[in-house]
Amino acid sequence: MPVRFIDHPLVSHKMGLLRKKDIDIQSFRELTTEISAILTYEAVRDTVTESCSIHGWSSELTVRHIKDKRITLLPILRAGLGMVNGALSMMPWARVSVMGIYRDEVTLQPVPYYENLVPNIADYTAIILDPMLATGGSVSETVGILKKQGCRKIKGIFLVAAPEGVERLQKDHPDFEIYAAALDEKLNDKGYILPGLGDAGDKIFGTY
Repeated sequence: MPVRFIDHPLVSHKMGLLRKKDIDIQSFRELTTEISAILTYEAVRDTVTESCSIHGWSSELTVRHIKDKRITLLPILRAGLGMVNGALSMMPWARVSVMGIYRDEVTLQPVPYYENLVPNIADYTAIILDPMLATGGSVSETVGILKKQGCRKIKGIFLVAAPEGVERLQKDHPDFEIYAAALDEKLNDKGYILPGLGDAGDKIFGTY
């Protein structure tokens, strides 16, 4: 399974700001958007382009355009919504699907409760958006649902990943591609990433 942690000075700098305990809502949202844009840039690096002729200001010329724009972003509710604008800033033509899955706080198991996927999703590349790849349960469940719909090219973009989540996805879905800004140390006994970001959903929506 391809796993790539983006080693870039801008990502390191912005992640350092994002981790501050006293970060305000606006800053957390803005940094999440900026980092998501950079991660999207990396996640679509393998996208195929084709030659096209256009009218330039001085003459006809040949340029490269993306050949297949069938890409759907799939934020996992609710925290994943905070990454959508960043991804769309790179690919404004992308369609947006939605998956609602919450983690049972006792069992730590994923519980699906809502889905709204683009029609004919089997023909699309799906890019899952979630700030935190913790236990990997919600993401694994989402990938499984997409595969049942016939979707075969599936990637995931995360701000922070825990080794346990990466290992879970390598086991459950070895063909799933992971792009993340950081690989953190571990999970605590409640399934939160350490050092992590805290509750990214609460910080994005201001419900803390």
